[in-house]
Amino acid sequence: MLTRQIPPPIEMVTLLGPRDELLRTMERQFPLVDTHVRGNEMTFAGPAGELEIIDTLLDELLTIVATGQPLNRDAVERSISMLRGQTSERPADVLTMNIVSSRGRTIRPKTLNQKRYVDAIDEHTVVFGIGPAGTGKTYLAMAKAVAALQAKQVNRIILTRPAVEAGERLGFLPGTLNDKIDPYLRPLYDALHDMVSPETIPRLMASGTIEVAPLAYMRGRTLNDAFIILDEAQNTSSEQMKMFLTRLGFGSKMVVTGDITQVDLPGGTRSGLRVVRDILEGVEDVHFAELTSHDVVRHRLVSAIVDAYERDEVRAERRARARAASGDHRDHRGSRRPSERSPDRGSDRDDRDDHGGRRNATEAGA
Repeated sequence: MLTRQIPPPIEMVTLLGPRDELLRTMERQFPLVDTHVRGNEMTFAGPAGELEIIDTLLDELLTIVATGQPLNRDAVERSISMLRGQTSERPADVLTMNIVSSRGRTIRPKTLNQKRYVDAIDEHTVVFGIGPAGTGKTYLAMAKAVAALQAKQVNRIILTRPAVEAGERLGFLPGTLNDKIDPYLRPLYDALHDMVSPETIPRLMASGTIEVAPLAYMRGRTLNDAFIILDEAQNTSSEQMKMFLTRLGFGSKMVVTGDITQVDLPGGTRSGLRVVRDILEGVEDVHFAELTSHDVVRHRLVSAIVDAYERDEVRAERRARARAASGDHRDHRGSRRPSERSPDRGSDRDDRDDHGGRRNATEAGA
């Protein structure tokens, strides 16, 4: 049994949440533990291993509360996940790490891998952030860029991404060149508006302090004293990736982000993000940060969706290997290739009238 007395300065509603929401979250995470609360005293009964985690969890939550940061369900669940993972980092250190503050809002990492990613940006010149959608790869990199600019560690921020259509043909867009490329760069503008005053952004862009441009604009340049972010790097070719990385100048820092499971390049083109790790592995001052579905910080359904797609890809690969081993040649939908279909399939098509119906025996014989 574990009994904890919460210090009087801390209101229990801060720890338990409105309508005991956070207490219910803890109870769901520890189904083998009976929990009782009376005044400022909390009592837990259950397996020793679970009680040990709960004891540490309360210390971490109290530390977070002491910093003035409010607790929520997400913070409690992520703290429990970190403690179960038996990592060396404390949940309180992860969840109270401030990157940049703007208009009363503070941006900070929410998972252990996100903190490691942010730390890597501080410690290395070139960092690759690789992971699925919603893991904060670009958002955190943008926050670090704004923080570096505010601290005068760099003189400008350069944000770039390849202008590649995401699986659909957009045709000829109207307007000037800037109007045409703006849709591709809009996600970078969205993140920037969260961190910099909207009134300040036009002035910073006019002066060149912040530049948002397609990757093609990087060719032939040397970027000194800049924080450079390449987003959607999975849609670069190997040649484009090399071109971008060699733009690095003195006093600059580069962050390359992408999701290798969402490549929109035309068939046959190798993704530069897929091959760059093999090429640069072991190069000093280059770091590869991996994020997973556990680091998704969008709606909680996004993490479940990412996991579901990963499971489907694994099943598809297993089916493909099984078909290859058995000599069966089917496409990914399970249909035989056209060349392997019965030769009389074409005659079926010939025996249909203009309305798609099959001719009767008299008409077919006529």
